[in-house]
Amino acid sequence: MKLAHRWAALTILALPGTGFAAPPTTLSFTPASIGAFRLDRVAQQGGVALGTVPTGTIRLVKDGAEVEIAPDGRFIIAFGRDHTTVAILSATLRDGRSVTERLNVASRAWRIESLPTLPHHSQPDAEFEARRPAELAQIEAARRVVSDSQGWRQSFIWPARGRISGGFGSQRIYAGQPGAPHSGVDVAGGLGAPVLAPADGVVILAAASAFTLEGNLLMVDHGMGLNSAFLHLSRIDVKVGDHVHQGQQIGAIGQTGRATGPHLHWGMKWHDERIDPARIVSLTRP
Repeated sequence: MKLAHRWAALTILALPGTGFAAPPTTLSFTPASIGAFRLDRVAQQGGVALGTVPTGTIRLVKDGAEVEIAPDGRFIIAFGRDHTTVAILSATLRDGRSVTERLNVASRAWRIESLPTLPHHSQPDAEFEARRPAELAQIEAARRVVSDSQGWRQSFIWPARGRISGGFGSQRIYAGQPGAPHSGVDVAGGLGAPVLAPADGVVILAAASAFTLEGNLLMVDHGMGLNSAFLHLSRIDVKVGDHVHQGQQIGAIGQTGRATGPHLHWGMKWHDERIDPARIVSLTRP
C-alpha cells in the first residue's frame, strides 16, 4: 500500500448471488471524441467523466488545476453541483505543443423546497461547537491522503439497498434564506443492514467515536482524487489503511449523528468538487 499526503422514488434491488451487489467489474470504456480528448460521457453538473489524453501528454489541467494522468493515459474529471456550463481542458505535450478544448457542461435542475415559516438554523449547542473543529480537521486530513487504489476505473455499485430518501443537490429555502444543498445520496435501509464498498479503495478515515453531525463516519479513497464518505453508520468493520474490495462489507446502516432515521448517507468528492453518487453508479453500470 502506498499512502502519501497531497493537498425521490428509486429502489435499489437485490442482485442475484450471495449478497446484493454485482461482482467487481472494470469499466467498459467507450470513447467519444471531444476535440483531441476522448471522454466516456457528456460532462454535466454533479457528474464525472473518464477520459484519455492525447498521445504524448505530460501534463493535464482542468480549469487551471492539475489533473492526475495514469500511466496508460487515462484520467478522471468531475463537475460540482454549481459548476459553470463550460470547462477548459488543456494538455501539454512532450514536444512542447499544447492542446486546449472547451467542454460544454450540461446544467441540471435541482429540487428546491421552500419552507417560509421555518428558521434557517437551529442554535448549535456547546458540545457541538467544542467538538466540531477537531472533527473537521480529521475529515480534511483524510481528504489529503493519496492512495494507489485503482477503484476509480471500476463500474461502481450501490453500497446499500433501499429507497432513495434524499437526492444529491436538493436544497431547502428557510424563510427566504437558502440552506446548504444536500451533498450526497440518502439510502433508507434497515438498522444494521450491510454497507458495501462501491469500488476498490483504501480506508482513509474510520471514526473512533461518533462525530456530532456525521455519526460513525467512514471514508474510502478510490484513487486519482476520488473518495467516498459513508455517514450515520451503526458499525464500522474496517480500519484506516485497509485495502477494501468492491462488494466487501465495510459497515452497517445506522442512525448515529444527526439522523432522523436509519439510513446511509453516501457522499463523494473529486478533489474539491462534490459529485452525485447516483450518477457514477447509473452511468457506469454494465
